[in-house]
Amino acid sequence: MSVAELKERHLAATETVNSLRERLKQKRLQLLDTDVAGYAKAQGKTSVAFGPTDLVCCRTLQGHTGKVYSLDWTPEKNRIVSASQDGRLIVWNALTSQKTHAIKLPCAWVMTCAFSPTGQSVACGGLDSVCSIFNLASQADKDGNIPVSRMLSGHKGYVSSCQYVPDEDNHLITSSGDQTCVLWDITTGLRTSVFGGEFQSGHTADVLSVSINGSNSRMFVSGSCDATARLWDTRVASRAVRTFHGHEGDVNSVKFFPDGNRFGTGSDDGTCRLYDIRTGHQLQVYPQQQGADAPPVTSVAFSVSGRLLFAGYSNGDCFVWDTLLAKVVLNLGSLQNSHDARVSCLGLSADGSALCTGSWDTNLKIWAFGGHRRVV
Repeated sequence: MSVAELKERHLAATETVNSLRERLKQKRLQLLDTDVAGYAKAQGKTSVAFGPTDLVCCRTLQGHTGKVYSLDWTPEKNRIVSASQDGRLIVWNALTSQKTHAIKLPCAWVMTCAFSPTGQSVACGGLDSVCSIFNLASQADKDGNIPVSRMLSGHKGYVSSCQYVPDEDNHLITSSGDQTCVLWDITTGLRTSVFGGEFQSGHTADVLSVSINGSNSRMFVSGSCDATARLWDTRVASRAVRTFHGHEGDVNSVKFFPDGNRFGTGSDDGTCRLYDIRTGHQLQVYPQQQGADAPPVTSVAFSVSGRLLFAGYSNGDCFVWDTLLAKVVLNLGSLQNSHDARVSCLGLSADGSALCTGSWDTNLKIWAFGGHRRVV
């Protein structure tokens, strides 16, 4: 068979796939009788109202000398770990702004970090294709550095995201530029399961983010440069449980909804989306603006109830969305003491009382509700 014939068959197959995908999309829309906003309006729900002083920047964490790429809170709410292009992990006391640890990393090009459920160790990964574990109780060397307690090697591409399995300090999940996710046994340093890859039905491009279901830790979702999100069951590594379409750009961030039945995404196409894992339906779209000029969404997180969606953008904005009505109720980027550059990461404390944002301006900021206002 000639090259021209192969190209012709490939083009025909691509057109068939796109046609089937469009038909599937239309079928899903027929089954979806309403979206979240339509349902909320029918029930007479009113939008959450915020003023510019309701959510204020109460602390700025200064100490990194490079772009901040990732952050994570401890379950007990008062400590934060951050990773920066300056090649360091810093552990902060969020109540006092003091640094409790400053860890020099084996590779300066770090992209992700995470606290263990007990807060006794932190993990990080980046362009070295390794996930490094640090025990915060370890004895520092003469230069004040904490040695690596475990190096999880096995990915063939950069490590883009990592998250500990809830209530387990000995297992975590990583995502990578090699198009796979991996469940690790930290005690042995071995891969328990690999999700996706050359011989499995999985992502077809770099995997950028993972989020583990807080209600069922056997389930996790991943976002990828192939513009899809996929749901996985750690007991069935051979293929994804479900694939979610809708985005038109890289899916940079995924986060489970508090009830574990839905999850949110943020993409280079400038939108956030809400999906239902049981039906596979896209429930809502949160577009910052229409058109090619929409800034990419870098990170997403939900309030404790799920009524609010926090989204960081590459232009320095950080929108607070009403998830029911798909309306922006506040833009932290317009407030006093906001970031001067790309908001690269964000996360809420365990009790939902504070939001932390990290930026390419090298700073982290902690936002809290003023007065007697409580997080929705």
